[in-house]
Amino acid sequence: MPEYGRNVQKMVLYAISIEDKEQRLKIAHVIVNIMAQMHPKLRETADYKHKLWDHLHIISEWKINVDGPYPEPPKDILASKPKRVPYSTAKIKYKPYGKNIEQLIEKAIAYEDGPAKDAFMKSIANQLKKSYLNWNRDSVNDELIFKHFDEMSDGKLVIEGDFKLNETSEILARNKKKKYTGKPRDNNYSQKNKGRRNK
Repeated sequence: MPEYGRNVQKMVLYAISIEDKEQRLKIAHVIVNIMAQMHPKLRETADYKHKLWDHLHIISEWKINVDGPYPEPPKDILASKPKRVPYSTAKIKYKPYGKNIEQLIEKAIAYEDGPAKDAFMKSIANQLKKSYLNWNRDSVNDELIFKHFDEMSDGKLVIEGDFKLNETSEILARNKKKKYTGKPRDNNYSQKNKGRRNK
């Protein structure tokens, strides 16, 4: 296990060489504590001490032979494969929008008619346009978004009045600001360099 480094490996080899079982157990405890200090984030996981003792046995290739606080892990643990992740098999009608938007539309259908429902529908429609622009920035118009909104709600949601979606340029400008991760400029930058520019 390279994450513990060569020195821990040497300590484990030294522990294996100790004949006195009680002394070997004491050294094993010391090694486990050192391993815990090297990786403090492990403490955030459940049974982190158990994991550290498992790692100790693995590093020693099951040769340390100590009666630790936990049983040693099975030797086939390294060959075992992780469990398959159960991926969702639900079909998404329009992939650019994702499953969450479909669920929001279902909730909107269940809403009672009124201003809250109207505001919710308009927010969803604007989100549809925003999501669509992540996939295709060249060709998007409000008529297409309203058509998809109508189809995804099976005609159960109707946005009345002359409602207009957010402008494409406005959405793209917001996305650009969110993606920017640079450090903020020093406020004194312009003052510091004013003299240099004049020269």
